[in-house]
Amino acid sequence: MESAIVRNWTRQAYTNYGTGVTYTYGDVAKMVARLHKLFWHLGLEPGCKIALCDKNSAHWAIAFHAAFTFGAVVVPILSEFSIEQIQNIYEHSEARLIICGQKYADKLNARILNMADFTMKDEPSAIDMEAFADLQPSDVQYFREHPDDLALLSYTSGSTGHSKGVMLPYHSIWSNMQFADEVLDFGAGDTTLAILPMAHMYGFAFDFLFEFLIGCHVHFLTKTPSPNIVIKAFNDIRPVVVIVVPLILEKIVHKQIFPILRTRRIRTLTAIPLLKKVVYRQIRNKLISAFGGNFYECIIGGAAMNKEVEEFLHQIGFPFTIGYGMTECGPIIGYEDWHYFVKGSCGKIVPRMELKIDSSDPEDIAGEILVRGDNVMMGYYKNEEETLAAIDEQGWLHTGDLGTIDRHGNIFIRGRKKSMLLGANGQNVYPEEIEDVIMTQTIFEESVVVQRGEKLVALVYVSDPALEHHGLNRDTLQQKLDTYKRHINSLLPTFANISAIEVQEEEFEKTPKRNIRRYLYK
Repeated sequence: MESAIVRNWTRQAYTNYGTGVTYTYGDVAKMVARLHKLFWHLGLEPGCKIALCDKNSAHWAIAFHAAFTFGAVVVPILSEFSIEQIQNIYEHSEARLIICGQKYADKLNARILNMADFTMKDEPSAIDMEAFADLQPSDVQYFREHPDDLALLSYTSGSTGHSKGVMLPYHSIWSNMQFADEVLDFGAGDTTLAILPMAHMYGFAFDFLFEFLIGCHVHFLTKTPSPNIVIKAFNDIRPVVVIVVPLILEKIVHKQIFPILRTRRIRTLTAIPLLKKVVYRQIRNKLISAFGGNFYECIIGGAAMNKEVEEFLHQIGFPFTIGYGMTECGPIIGYEDWHYFVKGSCGKIVPRMELKIDSSDPEDIAGEILVRGDNVMMGYYKNEEETLAAIDEQGWLHTGDLGTIDRHGNIFIRGRKKSMLLGANGQNVYPEEIEDVIMTQTIFEESVVVQRGEKLVALVYVSDPALEHHGLNRDTLQQKLDTYKRHINSLLPTFANISAIEVQEEEFEKTPKRNIRRYLYK
């Protein structure tokens, strides 16, 4: 961080998209210096914990740099967490300060620094920003970390019902940054767009931190990232790499592309191989243009990708790749450049990491994915029982994911160990694979497959706009469920057939990462 600031002193570092608020690397250094003095004034010292909680913004990034370069252990908290969860994490982590937005500050019982203007709540700070106006690159000297020390305490989003504090050492953060430097072709002055939550490790590592270290100009999308807002921002900024979660691409493809492809005229055209190539090339070009038209590849991660959408993107030649990671690895585990990416996989094991499948036949029989190496966490904070369950005596992290690996090293995830079901005749049933087939029926927007006795039941959510688009209402939808069920079962092996489809009245409850909380549904 120190050398990045010195090298890029006059370059633009951070901009809040749509506001005109921009900071150079030198501006960041001056604000960091002010915050360092404030931390000392408050009696903080290197090694203490400082929590961050707010929506994405340049100030979030600056607050992180200040705490990190001070030598504090940073505790990033997802802004989508409830006040009760934020309060619990603040207390459980033993943070000495939380830097947060006003809407959190008004409700938390904590020592608070306001994210908007970096002033203390109920305490005089007496630190004048003007005192640092003449700061020069030669004045920048930051904390010298030790690779094995605790750097970050990241709380998982709790898809299994409770949040755990993942202890990431400095060498995990370094290894993730080194990986990005080895595979991503960023350069100083390149523009990027950060739309993923910075408190989530995927967004933290690859949407803002690595870009800062390289000297990029990062634009933060401070509004809720709806597809229309995202597309406008991409077109305005034209980033050199697109980093997204599957949901964004899936919404664009399902709502804007598939309906066109299913019209009679386009179906007639695509029935002719030569014309199909022309149609697909035009769609590919429009999709690339929608994301700014200036990127090398689109990196997808954070959740499972809908197989129908993935197949379509592959058919049109869209430059995308799907990575694999988890908070416990800070986050990266698997990646492959889009030119060599194998459809259905999530890349190959990254440098400084090793992987094995706990299976008698790793190529054909799914087993739990185990990994170890520089990226792996130290353990769960104040939770020895969970730590011992996750990391065995040989240092292998048990990911909880089930998968296979081919002879070339490509990793294929089948599902979560905890969500795997046992069929009536003893077969392993992966609900995620059934849900992929269910979602080929575009009227269904979300689905969860549950087991009741020996039967599999599909729970689905259908919105009013989706009903209207398909010319149905709630009553006529019920009449068509058997038709949908028969078609879905025709695409599945017999042992994975669903016995019924049940429509849920509301969207499924989700984690802040937008993963469905499966444990709530039976």
